[in-house]
Amino acid sequence: MDIKFDKEYLSELYYKGKCSDKKYRFQPEVVRKYKQRIALLEQLVRVEQLYQYHSLNYEVLSGDKAGISSIRVDLKYRIEFIASSTPDSETLTICNILELSNHYK
Repeated sequence: MDIKFDKEYLSELYYKGKCSDKKYRFQPEVVRKYKQRIALLEQLVRVEQLYQYHSLNYEVLSGDKAGISSIRVDLKYRIEFIASSTPDSETLTICNILELSNHYK
């Protein structure tokens, strides 16, 4: 599967393990798991294969994030992406890595 990055810092996190913009700092463990998740996405042929990995909590989002899918990096972070397909291949565009807020506070 082809992987594209919507923002430069997402690409830097994957290829370099850190990003030049200090605004996007993550713990080393989060970066390590982020890289693992992106590597897994690269190995897939179809996005539906994510359903077999229950720990990733793959879901298609709704509401104001309709058309965006997500998988978990860990309990605290998730990766949001847009899946698009052509007859020849599927492409995932990584949009965001964000911290999940606790809505029970």
